Amino acid sequence: MSKKSLNTAAGRRIFSKYLKDPSNYPFTFRYDGVLHKGFDGLFARRSFIESEENLRVITTARVDKRLKVTAEAKYVFEYGQCEYTVWFENTGKKPTGVISDVYALDMEFSGKNPVLRGCLGDHDNWYAGYEHDLSRGDKYFLSLGGRATHIVFPYFDLCHGNGGTMIALGWAGTWETLFSAEGDVTRVKAKTDVSLDATLLPGEKIRTGLVVLLPYKHRNYADATNLWRAWFMKYNLPKADGSGAMLQPFSTSCFASDTGLPNSDGSISERSFTWKPTLDKLIKENMKPDFRWFDAGWYYDPENNSVPENWWITVGTWELDREKWPGDSFLQSNTACHKEGMKVLVWFEPERVCNVPALCKNYGYKEEWSIGDGISRTNDLGNPDCLAWTLGRITKFLGEHGVDMYREDNNSDPGFAWPYKDGVEAQKYGLKRSGITENKCICGHYALWDGIIDYCRKNGKCTFVDSCASGGGRNDIESMRRGIPLMRSDFDRTASSIRLSMTSTFCRWIPFHGSSTKETETQLEASKGKGSSPYVARASYLPIYNYGEEFTHNKELDYDLMRKNYNEWKSVKHLLTKDMYVLTPWRHFTDRTHWAALAYDDPEINESVLLVFRMEEAENDTFTVKLPFAIKGAKYALKDADSGKTTVKTGADLLKGITVTLPEPKSSALIYIKRL
Repeated sequence: MSKKSLNTAAGRRIFSKYLKDPSNYPFTFRYDGVLHKGFDGLFARRSFIESEENLRVITTARVDKRLKVTAEAKYVFEYGQCEYTVWFENTGKKPTGVISDVYALDMEFSGKNPVLRGCLGDHDNWYAGYEHDLSRGDKYFLSLGGRATHIVFPYFDLCHGNGGTMIALGWAGTWETLFSAEGDVTRVKAKTDVSLDATLLPGEKIRTGLVVLLPYKHRNYADATNLWRAWFMKYNLPKADGSGAMLQPFSTSCFASDTGLPNSDGSISERSFTWKPTLDKLIKENMKPDFRWFDAGWYYDPENNSVPENWWITVGTWELDREKWPGDSFLQSNTACHKEGMKVLVWFEPERVCNVPALCKNYGYKEEWSIGDGISRTNDLGNPDCLAWTLGRITKFLGEHGVDMYREDNNSDPGFAWPYKDGVEAQKYGLKRSGITENKCICGHYALWDGIIDYCRKNGKCTFVDSCASGGGRNDIESMRRGIPLMRSDFDRTASSIRLSMTSTFCRWIPFHGSSTKETETQLEASKGKGSSPYVARASYLPIYNYGEEFTHNKELDYDLMRKNYNEWKSVKHLLTKDMYVLTPWRHFTDRTHWAALAYDDPEINESVLLVFRMEEAENDTFTVKLPFAIKGAKYALKDADSGKTTVKTGADLLKGITVTLPEPKSSALIYIKRL
């Protein structure tokens, strides 16, 4: 890790001033209309828990005889990183007053020339980068759909003074933020569960989103990025398994591309007889993935019918389709993968249920567990009984069929369903209940993942999940403590220009994830011809390498080319979670007239890799790129992956810039760099 931006002194100041001192706690709320600024004016008790890595402080106070407010904060010594979550609980026997206007973060940051850097969310914006001078006006973000990282993105790099603060919100539901500057002071206000305006019933407990703060020195974008990435990898990334091992880069492959049967999406075309030819071919060609990926469409619908095509309106049973997979044939297929050193991941969508009457009749579901009145409804994971039913069906399937990893999707916007139940409860109790359903459902969703991970830990399976919601909708910082995005977006399954654009922004915040490795006209189309070119493959080099082809049915498929790409990814995968340098400006994916370049550097082992792309419409055949991580007095060996030629350069040469020549448009270079 590059420690140029490390600022533990600022972290200690934030922790001491705001999170250890109850009167300065940076959250606000109204209780029966009265504004409360943190614990100011309340009698607060504190308890401290210190370990080698961090200091935790738990602060508790009573607003009245019913409402208890608790804040749980943590300071990580190594990075100067601070975080906290606030809880509201009714410990009395009657409803509380009305809790409203809850700002999880309401804090001022001092320093001249405030600038906000970051990216937008997935759908509609495709992780578009931005840089906004706050002295010229406020910056406001609002997410209402209930999938937190679509449209906008709750990760922010606030530059102020001689440094800045990385800020992230951990809440998988609705949120909003406002950044406003006046003189040398920037105020940040952030809500999670934005519609919250409710009383708590006796025994009820709700919370704010997690707030994460990481201060840094200077204003260098790459250095701040790499400080965040290093902290994320060590302290936020989930562990690989029950041993606590660190998650390492891996590959996946979905066999559904190779069934030879009509495949509308997911694994809906897979059958008990389709998997073995694919596995045998991958073994023969030395192209085995680390994970077999088994996606949507594998279950009976609620009326116990096989699902031939449209899986979207049939979810909810999580019962294996025995017409497609009779007897223990699915377990046999997974056992065969295990014998080859592969693991298996399977797709679920637990936040949505369909055909609720049939689900109740045939599977023990309860009508009151569903929110809404359509064919597709939101599953009420905030209901403890519903949560237990859902968790039980998922873990039962994982155990019975030898599945190693849980993959989750969500193809709805629950933010527009939750108010439906709030309204029912408001009428039932004659009390304000806005935001309660969202809060309970998000807490229930986190609890579902915790339950799955706990089950997997006890049974020798993967202790991380895949976080998906129609692509990149569930990648808030707290979800990323349990899961990783196998696919950061559905949209970048098409053009590599989209992939390069997203990599230059998304990778700054979430270092461990994957994308497609193909280039097709539509998202679900099987690639044609020989397969991915080196250009397309290199544009896809991320810690997770997802590949899927018509392995036995496409007679033009070039396995030598596939192996070359796959083995090249393996040769650099250990660098892809290390320091990252985006060496060209962010550009919209429709702009293909330029060159793109990025590098990954691990200063601990003195290895780096440089990736350079001449895009489709770039006119110049040469490009000079500077490598800011080079050490002026050092010497470096540079090996071109295509020609095999090695040259030696000084650090001064790399800092000044090396020139890459690519005679043809849409071509690339990969250069291995070793400090001598």
